[in-house]
Amino acid sequence: MTETPLTDIALTTLDGRPTTLAELADGAVLVVNVASKCGLTPQYTALEQLAKDYGERGLTVIGVPCNQFMGQEPGTAEEIETFCSTNYGVTFPLLAKTDVNGPDRHPLYAELTNSPDGSGEAGDVQWNFEKFLLAPGGEVVNRFRPRTVPDAPEVIAAIEAVLPR
Repeated sequence: MTETPLTDIALTTLDGRPTTLAELADGAVLVVNVASKCGLTPQYTALEQLAKDYGERGLTVIGVPCNQFMGQEPGTAEEIETFCSTNYGVTFPLLAKTDVNGPDRHPLYAELTNSPDGSGEAGDVQWNFEKFLLAPGGEVVNRFRPRTVPDAPEVIAAIEAVLPR
């Protein structure tokens, strides 16, 4: 049985449209599970800045709302979109609310969580704002745990190392 490539896994945008990462396969992608009511929610600011600073060079930030961590993303799609745009000026794409752990874990996260972090640990997402960096073509090249801020030097260096232009 052949696995579905990461770039071909079916996804749904926050507004309900089907998509895949294949349309972004020629660039780098930073996939982040996000939440509106988390102590780490201010990371949206740095994520949006990364999207602006590196978008023209081939980086796409994708936010994946998740309500699995203490119910910190309880809103509807419309509420999430309004919160993100109003409070943080988010312009990067958001996916539909998704389970990242457990029996209903989305296939995207079933694949992403096989990737180890800097200390060699793979497995479940620890909390909101865990980051996975995909190189052009869809290979996971870095995993950053929630407390590593999006503009940390190691994140910036990893992004710059895989940018296509």
